[in-house]
Amino acid sequence: MSSKTNTQSKNELSLIDGTKFEVKPLKISLLKPFLAKFSQLADVADDNTKSMDVLLDCVQIAFKQYLPAFADNREIIEDNLDLPTVYKVIDAASGMQLSESTGLLNSVK
Repeated sequence: MSSKTNTQSKNELSLIDGTKFEVKPLKISLLKPFLAKFSQLADVADDNTKSMDVLLDCVQIAFKQYLPAFADNREIIEDNLDLPTVYKVIDAASGMQLSESTGLLNSVK
């Protein structure tokens, strides 16, 4: 029964090349560097390129759990993700919606 509950809490996403992977909130050891990187988003919010780089850094951290074989290859990640999927990865990794995460981040500053 617990494995059924586990399966229900996971979401499956696909890369542009068709590679499927499951996402769920990150384990704490990855959540810490993920949140540290995500907190930099507020500092570069007015620069789309820098904002995208921060989001992709977060995706790379998340991929250490989701797709370890891809985690260290930024080119493969950039060639196989669209922005809606980036947001889905961020949401799943943090355990919050991106808008909630940004709101939380802004309330801390």
